[in-house]
Amino acid sequence: MKLLGIGSRIDHPEFGKGVITNVSSKDYWVTFIENGLETIALNDTFEVIEASENEVDTISLYDVERSLRDILKKWSGIGENVAIADKWKGGKMVLEPGQGGLAAKDIPIDTFFHKIIMVRDRLRVMEQKINASNLEEIEKIDLQQYITKIYGSLTTFNVLFKSNSDYFVGEKTK
Repeated sequence: MKLLGIGSRIDHPEFGKGVITNVSSKDYWVTFIENGLETIALNDTFEVIEASENEVDTISLYDVERSLRDILKKWSGIGENVAIADKWKGGKMVLEPGQGGLAAKDIPIDTFFHKIIMVRDRLRVMEQKINASNLEEIEKIDLQQYITKIYGSLTTFNVLFKSNSDYFVGEKTK
């Protein structure tokens, strides 16, 4: 079945004569003389009065946006939203110097948590770049082992995560 282009004229048994004004991956949008705008399935029954030779792009704007979002997420280091455990929301970290007379430093836990998430997301991007690189397999394995050890070092911060599925995981012990 060849798709009709925008501007094609048809005669539909139910709606009468009309002109195709838009084409999606599933439907024609047709403005009918007697019935106004209707959508009909691409495989609906109708007579073609005059087929337009326009090229038809059957990808929707939604599909384009979703693809672009996936590409940006994959290559920009922007990760998914990760929730902080409820008990830490609005909390603060206090760094107390060991030497007397120096001021303590307060850091909002939300700010610290965001930095931890950025480290994790950048490690994931690094993993992707290593896997996609032209390095020898043994070099890729060596670098992956370093990254796994880094994840292991970050497991201390798992207490901040709301969901266990977001935890850092290092080397598994046997």
